[in-house]
Amino acid sequence: MFKGISLVLFGACSFGILSTFVKLAYAEGYSLGDVTGTQALFGAIVLWLLYFVQTKTQAKEKEKPVIKTHWLKLIGAGFFTGLVSITYYQCVKLVPASVAIILLMQFVWISVLLELFIYKKKPNRNQILAILLVLGGTVLASGLTETKISGFNILGIAYGMLAALFYASFLMLNGKLGNEYPPLKKSALMITGACLLIFSILPPTFLINGALASSLLKWGIILAIFGTVIPPLCFSSGIPKAGLTLSSILSSVELPVAVSMSALVLHEDVSWIRWLGVAIILSAMILPNLENIKKGNIFNKS
Repeated sequence: MFKGISLVLFGACSFGILSTFVKLAYAEGYSLGDVTGTQALFGAIVLWLLYFVQTKTQAKEKEKPVIKTHWLKLIGAGFFTGLVSITYYQCVKLVPASVAIILLMQFVWISVLLELFIYKKKPNRNQILAILLVLGGTVLASGLTETKISGFNILGIAYGMLAALFYASFLMLNGKLGNEYPPLKKSALMITGACLLIFSILPPTFLINGALASSLLKWGIILAIFGTVIPPLCFSSGIPKAGLTLSSILSSVELPVAVSMSALVLHEDVSWIRWLGVAIILSAMILPNLENIKKGNIFNKS
């Protein structure tokens, strides 16, 4: 389990810096289609290249796993990754990056609700308390106590909540589908699905308008590596080992990473009240696992 926890944490940290890079790309005049399209395209290319290199270098006598999940199901599951990119990056366009990540963090309680409605898995007392902490922390961390309602972009908030729903769905599907696949192949198939969905909604005009000849190439590669290559690989390997609920909570670490980047790089104003809200949300990471922590067995599995 310790290996799974480490992988999920690393993937979440990588995902946490994306909003800052997206804001910087927007500042240079690029569109939603540019940033989402280049991220998905370059990410798919890199993942498939890594997979083919891996298959060439692996020992041929290694026993191949029995494939139970059709590859089209992984392509379809990848649609949720594409939906996360579109809705989250549109949210980043409409609200401060530090607020966008807080809206995305609502996937913590949405994941618990999905497990309840789909798998009839009731949350325990600590998980319910964690949900309340996330909601209370969100009020503080978003700046709701310091800004009038009219000062918030309602459409941006709606996109942020949609991103949280799609992200929770992605985590659930990632933990349930295709675990018998090599992580690289599984991630490549899912990102290919994301790329197909994004291109169907936002046509890749950057391929013909010359944008790739400028700095869009740089942003596309950066977003692909930190948003499309590292997180899916880490989640594909880590979520089955750590479990969906624990992975959803551990992924909350992307919150302080994103808020810190927003403050340091974008110079967004993050007051101490908002940092208090961040701390409250992070405390929700620990609560559902207090029993395991007390028993000392949360890190016993590797």
